[in-house]
Amino acid sequence: MSETVLKIDGLETYYGKIHALRGISLTVQKGQIVTLLGANGAGKSTTLRTISGLIRAAAGRISFMGEDITATPPHSIVHMGLIHAPEGRRIFKGMTVQENLDLGGFTTHQDKVAREKRLQYIFELFPILSDRRKQDSALLSGGEQQMLAIGRALMTDPQLLLLDEPSMGLAPFLVQAIMKIIRKLNEQGTTILLVEQNAKVALKLADYGYVLETGKIVIEGDGATLRQDESIVKAYLGGSHCETPAS
Repeated sequence: MSETVLKIDGLETYYGKIHALRGISLTVQKGQIVTLLGANGAGKSTTLRTISGLIRAAAGRISFMGEDITATPPHSIVHMGLIHAPEGRRIFKGMTVQENLDLGGFTTHQDKVAREKRLQYIFELFPILSDRRKQDSALLSGGEQQMLAIGRALMTDPQLLLLDEPSMGLAPFLVQAIMKIIRKLNEQGTTILLVEQNAKVALKLADYGYVLETGKIVIEGDGATLRQDESIVKAYLGGSHCETPAS
């Protein structure tokens, strides 16, 4: 029987008076890639921010590895092994690539040897980051910055990785490269909750998907089923727009 890594029941979230999430429930099993899909404003990023403690839930329950984390502060959630790579990359410009990565591992309880081993793993996964380890991160291309953001999140060796729009603003060949890396991470044992506007690309990776519309889950199913149902694609995922990776 699969181990449940994340379970959300009846989650409600507000931005001021705006009711952003309206009773959503979802589950992520160990070893899965699960994707959240939907248009801008559907509540995808809000879901991730609420899971990681950046937004406080108004109602409902979030369980991680069987423990209630609904009211747990963000830094404690990080220590538990739930890591959020946010939309927009949020790298620290003015700092080198390696300094960014070192900060990613700073909040963990790893010793120096374990952190160095993890750093070498990141450099093997993203050779370009090794080549540019002493370079100011502000000088990286958009794709390289995305690799750095993912690498920084991976420095903690997460049990669950939340990825928010990793393909945003990237050329099609870079989208494919990032998605190959996500698949490789999953094959190596990382459980992933992926937010993506590029539905066709996300559903090629995902074991299971949830479609959000105005803060509610309107449909769910395994990735292959959702990808092949054209009525779902046209109704909720933007139709043919989803066929082409974001540029």
